Amino acid sequence: MEEGDLSESLLPLNELAEEEKLSCRLWAESKKLWIVAGPAIFMRFSTMGVLVTTQAIVGHVGPTELAGYALAFTVFDRFAVSILLGMASALETLCGQAYGAKQHHMLGIYLQRSWLILFGCVILLLPIFLYATPLLRLLGQEESISKAAGTFSLWFIPIIFSHIFNFTFQMYLQSQSRNMVVTYFAVISVALHLFLSWLLVFKLSMGVAGAMSSMILAMWIPVFGQFAFVIGGGCPETWKGFSWSAFTDLWIVVKLSLSSGAMICLELWYNTVLVLLTGYMKDAETAIDALSICLNISGWEIMISVGFLAAAGVRVANELGAGNAKAAKFSIIVVVATSLSIGVVLLAVFLGLKGSIGYIFTDSREVADAVGDLSTLLAFTILLNSVQPVLSGVAVGAGWQSLVAYVNIASYYLIGVPLGIVLGYLIDYQVKGIWIGMIVGTLIQTVVLTLITWRMDWNKQVEMAQERVNRWFLPETEKSNLG
Repeated sequence: MEEGDLSESLLPLNELAEEEKLSCRLWAESKKLWIVAGPAIFMRFSTMGVLVTTQAIVGHVGPTELAGYALAFTVFDRFAVSILLGMASALETLCGQAYGAKQHHMLGIYLQRSWLILFGCVILLLPIFLYATPLLRLLGQEESISKAAGTFSLWFIPIIFSHIFNFTFQMYLQSQSRNMVVTYFAVISVALHLFLSWLLVFKLSMGVAGAMSSMILAMWIPVFGQFAFVIGGGCPETWKGFSWSAFTDLWIVVKLSLSSGAMICLELWYNTVLVLLTGYMKDAETAIDALSICLNISGWEIMISVGFLAAAGVRVANELGAGNAKAAKFSIIVVVATSLSIGVVLLAVFLGLKGSIGYIFTDSREVADAVGDLSTLLAFTILLNSVQPVLSGVAVGAGWQSLVAYVNIASYYLIGVPLGIVLGYLIDYQVKGIWIGMIVGTLIQTVVLTLITWRMDWNKQVEMAQERVNRWFLPETEKSNLG
């Protein structure tokens, strides 16, 4: 056989070897991805399950109570959650890159610093919950709905304090791929909430008080469990005890927390604007009820994407911290493709269920019909949500939070909201018009983030990550502990 013929005969073997190598890389990366994403998705499903179960129970108490819960949850609770989750996501950048750089001792110190910063943030947010009713009146909401929302906002105060620890523990544990413990406590939390809700609301007829008391307990159970796991020796490499170092160099964490908070807040407040704009329409109670149901259904789906957001952030941060630019890019491709595939499947499912899904949350035929009317927009929102949060996770892992904040301002608030107002009020498309405008804003933001990610110099990102390692992480002499 001639040399040329031999080379040609070896080509299929070379191609097969390359395919096997690629499949092995895909399998290895997918395992790393799901180790983080699986527990993160389940935990967020459980948290959302507690919130939506409470909404379903409150919805059967009465339509005014449902509208009040929707406003308190969507406007006040989500407002606070967006700030706390955004600021806590700075811990994902810090812990992820520290773990990749093998500076394990710093994870526990950054966890404690985040507790201090988020606790101060919650104290500043308390007046919003205490004066929710007059704030809603000032915004022009109906009197009965404002009063109901004010009552619910007081119940949300202990829940907000639980988020300080839930969010930070999640970032800390998932950065080292040890977040399976979060899943176990989430199972306990949901199971107990379902039992207590049934007992307190339907058997003891405690109504709203029973539903909210059960939700508070369900939110605090994972906090106590995660405390016991971490402090009790579950993370020996990264938790060295309470440290005085947590009170030093706080400004480094504050700056990153503020930029992270701005990025996440601008995204999550987008839906809040949608609810507030709906409150000024004709038959506002029905419109808010229908919209809140749609947003909560969307919220269930986005929990999957937020799980992949967490995985993208951890994988990108770990690889950049370790100096692996190619591995970081490969991780991004795998996580986006996986999340998008799930989004396409869910798009088809929700298009098929649009006529009946509203009855899960309400007995009102009027509200259920309004939900069905919005279901097509809901389905396409779900598709977009399968990609957009994942790209935000890439930004968190790489430390681009400030850049993404500017993108969010332009796409959401300079394009999406004004377009929604024009379509909803001037052209009289009502809720549909507002939602179409919001979808356009999300689409633009997704396209821009895709282009930024695609064109980014990842070798330069590795260099920047190494600079952060040298600048952020404390020397060994500062590892002294309180105990």
